[in-house]
Amino acid sequence: MRLEEYFDLLSSDDIRIKGTRVGIETVLYDFIHRGNSPEAIADRYPSLTREQVYATVTYYLHNQGEVGAYLTRWLERGQEMRAEQARNPTPTMLRLPRLRQDRAAEREPAHRSL
Repeated sequence: MRLEEYFDLLSSDDIRIKGTRVGIETVLYDFIHRGNSPEAIADRYPSLTREQVYATVTYYLHNQGEVGAYLTRWLERGQEMRAEQARNPTPTMLRLPRLRQDRAAEREPAHRSL
């Protein structure tokens, strides 16, 4: 089997592991940036087989320039999306700090005066 047969190339910025909804960036981020072994990654994502994880790592190792550029674009796009969310928070995002504060207050023990 050719290595590329393990992947669905949906676009130049969207490569998925065949038969899953998992992008190669998920596996490669865990492998490169978190230092996880292929076995640990396969254990973390039950929809992936060890063979698929190893194929993804091997694909990266054989195409480091191209896949490295893919990962850089993915990371930059994520940063842009987080910045956009910070500039234009949804109503739910605006309510979250208050909800967290309320939940923390519920967990605090009631103070008794002596």
